[in-house]
Amino acid sequence: MNCFVGVDVGTTNVKALALSADLSQVLAHASAPVETLHPKPVFAEQDPAQIWSAFVQVMAEVNRELAGAGHTMTHLAFSTAMHSLLAMDAQGEPLSHAIIWSDNRAEQQASDLRTTQAELGRQLYQQTGIPMHPMVPLCKLAWLREHEPRLLRRTACFGSIKEFLWHKLTGEFAIDYSIATATGLFDAANRQWSELALAHAGIRADQLSTPVPTTHQHPVRESGQTAGTGLTSAVSLVIGASDGCLANLGAGAIKRGTTTLTIGTSGAIRQTVRKPLRDEQGRLFCYILDDDYYVVGGPTNNGGNVLEWVTEKLAQAETDVLLAEAEAIAPGSDGLLFLPYLQGERAPLWDAHARGAYLHVEWQHTRAHFVRAALEGVLFNLMLINELLMKHTGPTRVIHANGGFAQSRFWVQMLADMSGVPVRLNASNESGSMGGILLTMKALGLVATLDEAAKLVEFGDTYEPDPKRHRLYQQVFKRWQLGLSQNT
Repeated sequence: MNCFVGVDVGTTNVKALALSADLSQVLAHASAPVETLHPKPVFAEQDPAQIWSAFVQVMAEVNRELAGAGHTMTHLAFSTAMHSLLAMDAQGEPLSHAIIWSDNRAEQQASDLRTTQAELGRQLYQQTGIPMHPMVPLCKLAWLREHEPRLLRRTACFGSIKEFLWHKLTGEFAIDYSIATATGLFDAANRQWSELALAHAGIRADQLSTPVPTTHQHPVRESGQTAGTGLTSAVSLVIGASDGCLANLGAGAIKRGTTTLTIGTSGAIRQTVRKPLRDEQGRLFCYILDDDYYVVGGPTNNGGNVLEWVTEKLAQAETDVLLAEAEAIAPGSDGLLFLPYLQGERAPLWDAHARGAYLHVEWQHTRAHFVRAALEGVLFNLMLINELLMKHTGPTRVIHANGGFAQSRFWVQMLADMSGVPVRLNASNESGSMGGILLTMKALGLVATLDEAAKLVEFGDTYEPDPKRHRLYQQVFKRWQLGLSQNT
């Protein structure tokens, strides 16, 4: 039996999902961890060699499972995290680690584009559709220009983790339009590198990969490097898109009024629109998914990492125990509020210097209160982003939720109560891989549009909001916003 595979290269794991050609069966699944390095304060890097090893491990496992059951992989599509940047030589070998989205070394360069160079920042936002922030490769390149000019001169190609993997598998330097729009270097309207951005970054267009549609295909180039993956030239690779865009598609969130909320290590809230969109104050991103599909929204630095911090550094207890304790606390945490800015913030503040805080701490508050307030704070920040998003796209009627947080019924019900709309989960939580597979079907002409592809998504549970808790959360949200305005 032929099958499709989606690979999701995230911040913490490389994962792969194999589905039958009619999408009715999960035929294989594998995952391998990826380590983030912090060589200096505010630095966040990953080793491309380790990511490649994780990819090889995952693909070898998937291929073993498929072969053992008599299945044949025909197509493989990629979903990858955005905003990574590494330097490569002419053969595609890394000259540096990958600087990932959570790296804040380019704080000053991003700040300049929002203050002293604000007019240039506005022009770049209008061209690229991405707010100026240290996560953006444009700002990282500006930092390298000032701090590592020799590396800039030695580099044949600057690219993302996806481009590194793609070159290893195909010999081609290519970047999909979706990842390209996340670089801050791409003129989205004209589908080409921005001369304005290149001049600011201090690099040439020939130091960047060739932009291609998200449905671009290329066969595997068999070599000694690819032998361990089990992939052969009979497998056609689909370049795919970014994890955020494919999380929308894989969650079946294509129609107006359907909002996707993802919480993994970080988080985001997004809608799919049919025309490019720009916020007048440059607070929302707009990424290309396909020819006539764009994903607009805002990302947060502070998602599942907040729960990790509470678990490991504050309460120092098992996550399941803490969640059970927090669930017993009333909504609103008896007045305790939490601003979740442990690693600066992207949307809606776009302030790498933002910091977290507990507010209105009282004697009665226990560790359960502190845990619940932290979970509520993460969602309040996402609701704040959603308020901004709805001004441009119209009201949210249903939320499609995915990411690691979707495994907690308590946290998902909290989202439904807070938002006041139904929250729907997918049958599979691998929305990035699923989105890649659906994009493959579009590339092969098996579906005519992504609207048609989204209809193939299967759903699991739906969480309905409790009206009483929603009214309470509306009042708590106002207090939380007041606390935010007084502490930022």
